[in-house]
Amino acid sequence: MKVCIYGCGAIGSLIAAWLARGGADVSVVARGQHLEAIQSDGLSLASPDGEDTINVSVAAGGNPNDFGEQDVVFLTLKSHMLADIADSIAPLLGAETMVVTACNGIPWWYFYGTHDFGSPELASVDPGRRLWNAIGPERAIGCVVYPAASVVSPGVVRHVFGDRFTIGEPDGHESDRINALAATMRAGDFEIEVALGNKLRTDIWIKLVANAAYNPVSLMTGKALDAMIDDPATKGLLTSIMNEAIAVAKALNIDVPVTPEFLHVATRNLGAHKTSMLQDFEAGRSLELEPIAGAVIELARLQGVATPSLDMIYSLAANKTRDGGKGDN
Repeated sequence: MKVCIYGCGAIGSLIAAWLARGGADVSVVARGQHLEAIQSDGLSLASPDGEDTINVSVAAGGNPNDFGEQDVVFLTLKSHMLADIADSIAPLLGAETMVVTACNGIPWWYFYGTHDFGSPELASVDPGRRLWNAIGPERAIGCVVYPAASVVSPGVVRHVFGDRFTIGEPDGHESDRINALAATMRAGDFEIEVALGNKLRTDIWIKLVANAAYNPVSLMTGKALDAMIDDPATKGLLTSIMNEAIAVAKALNIDVPVTPEFLHVATRNLGAHKTSMLQDFEAGRSLELEPIAGAVIELARLQGVATPSLDMIYSLAANKTRDGGKGDN
């Protein structure tokens, strides 16, 4: 299988290395020093304990035109960056190309393959339907990413934990192409679940309920996960946001099968880990606020669900993002 990873950061590098290990023909679209290191020395992936490292040779470049049509394209950029690169994906797309959205938040294809809610445009996710029109929702494959990874140095990534991915067709049916993709990923030692029926959207919402709470609250408090959960007032706010997100999912016919307390217990086990949003803010990078928190609010408005706690933290986080946290505005 010819597979291109568009956005070779930590998770993109992890996926690329595992797929190459399994025998896929892998190319990566990357940039800067990371790209230069991969081109000169290959892509290295260290194990969580740091004792083992694999090095794979992959085709690497900064221009999708370099690689031609692919069987699979993994979009592993931050979800709020996708619309800006929509048109540049075209050289990678053939008639049968699968496009896997391995991103946080509500995916741009969310209402494709459903019949209960029509196909509303979600400005927080895909403004102007740029992704919908450039890629075509019929190419979309859903993906929920559970592992964590970090870039140690240019060309070198550390696998932090996890190997589980959920993939599935937007309409929930079992297809030849999803089984072929699952087999390719399993050959690289991914733990793959093929989601059928409503399972894909359910898994998307389980992760989103947690992200919509922990990410913007961590941005405002500057605290790691354990510190937020251990503080009663902050934990109360997190719980309120989670319950609001669960209500939005319910309005979209998704029963989230976990409680806020379950998520707190599971997340507390990660210890003093900072959310990706807080890490991005501290590094001066742009944030995934819209596809995570903004999208839940937009869906809430479409369904007439009140989200006062999420509205408040989203407004504060958006203001902090605009002024760089310096209180200038």
